[in-house]
Amino acid sequence: MSDIEKIHGITPDLTKENVDKLLALFPEVATEITNPQTGATERAVDFDALKERLGDVAEGNRERYQFTWPGKREAKRLAREPIAKTLRPVKERSKNWDTTKNLYIEGDNLDALKILRENYAGKVKLIYIDPPYNTDGDLIYMDSYKQTEEEDRVVSGAYNDAGSQLVQNKESNGRFHSAWCEMIYPRLLLARDFLTADGAIFISIDENEADSLKKIADEIFGHDNFIAQIVWAGGRKNDSKYISLSHEYILCYAKSVQYLKENKIIWRERKNGLKEIYDEYNSLSAKYGDKYDRIEKEMKSWYKKLDDSDPAKRQSHYSSADKNGLYYADNISWPGGGGPRYEVLHPITKKPVTVPSRGWLFSTPERMKEVIAEGLVEFGQDETKVPCFKRYLSKTEFEVPYSVIYKDGRAASKRLKDLLGEKVFDNPKDEEIIARILSWVGTEKDSIIMDFFSGSGTTAHATFLQNMIDGGNRRFILVQIQEDLDDSLKRVTKKALKLL
Repeated sequence: MSDIEKIHGITPDLTKENVDKLLALFPEVATEITNPQTGATERAVDFDALKERLGDVAEGNRERYQFTWPGKREAKRLAREPIAKTLRPVKERSKNWDTTKNLYIEGDNLDALKILRENYAGKVKLIYIDPPYNTDGDLIYMDSYKQTEEEDRVVSGAYNDAGSQLVQNKESNGRFHSAWCEMIYPRLLLARDFLTADGAIFISIDENEADSLKKIADEIFGHDNFIAQIVWAGGRKNDSKYISLSHEYILCYAKSVQYLKENKIIWRERKNGLKEIYDEYNSLSAKYGDKYDRIEKEMKSWYKKLDDSDPAKRQSHYSSADKNGLYYADNISWPGGGGPRYEVLHPITKKPVTVPSRGWLFSTPERMKEVIAEGLVEFGQDETKVPCFKRYLSKTEFEVPYSVIYKDGRAASKRLKDLLGEKVFDNPKDEEIIARILSWVGTEKDSIIMDFFSGSGTTAHATFLQNMIDGGNRRFILVQIQEDLDDSLKRVTKKALKLL
């Protein structure tokens, strides 16, 4: 755990860092000021000179598009403000201290992010967080919250030295939405610095603050880096009198979409149901040998018997077979039309086959001959039928992830209850869904995964799970507010540690 032992002292002054970055880009706008607190002379930015350098900019009360709330300025200040804190190793409560590369931190996540930033900036491949949804009564961090005797009655967690605490945010609070925005803004502002150039952040949320989160994330990560708002249909029922809400969202932003494009980085996931399909095909191959017509007939019959919800049924078009495996006869014409037109001879009649109306998929006759020689073109009985391109299942096992995920959330609750021996957490996130997300983005098998709202530890569970699936060596950094554990949670925590 050498990384931990390096984290100490006062965290960097982010305001000074930003000033230095601006002056590195525009040295001609540098000036000097006297710090009113220390009396020392410091470099600063001459903003009049900077405005001249940049041209016309929005300022003052000029109308412009922005998202703001009471406390936004304070939220920005909280993110920049250095702290004189450190991480204290707790070896007696750790598992395999000398060999583990995973890090679990108890404490205020804003403080933790500031402390970790020096060592982990630009090193985290994927961040997944499940922050408070701001449903009436949710516990949220209040960083500048000063406790009074009356406010002491709310359910709370630990306090830091500045008076920050975890409090219930009630709808009766006049700053209900503002308090949540003020909480999430500085944490996301710091989180962005941790991502690698090809990294991404996924944030779970529901309809209570989805709009606010989208606007805040657009500002911090950049609207151009927005990837998708994933809909997670969890199947949970509620007692709504109008519409039963059974979904929530996962907002996804890349650190830099431009970087992904320039480096031809794409996200893919392996199709579900492939094992079942291959098992059926192998069984039929062993039974019928090279009687491919019979295999095709049986495969179609098998697909038809599957339930519509079975993921294997989505691949039912892969029913044709030859010596190279399952395939479907795909279009061999140029996408959008205007493709090349040249002569292709039928292998039996030796006559030119019908050319697709949009032209051939392959740009030259030479390339078409190569594809035919590889056995990837399916011809009709004679030249009057347009040939097809054989698209094999074995070569198309991966697909673009869908923006809608169907997964009943109650299954995750049951698995966690079975693991811990009793119900401890309400509505924990599904580790299988988070593992899927890791497979999209965390393809480097030694990536660092971060979650600073760790809750029931789903992200750690998902990291272990995905490592088991693909043999990876991903490690995680988790942060959770320090809270007093009741006896039942202490019992199951000890049980869970024994299982690691």
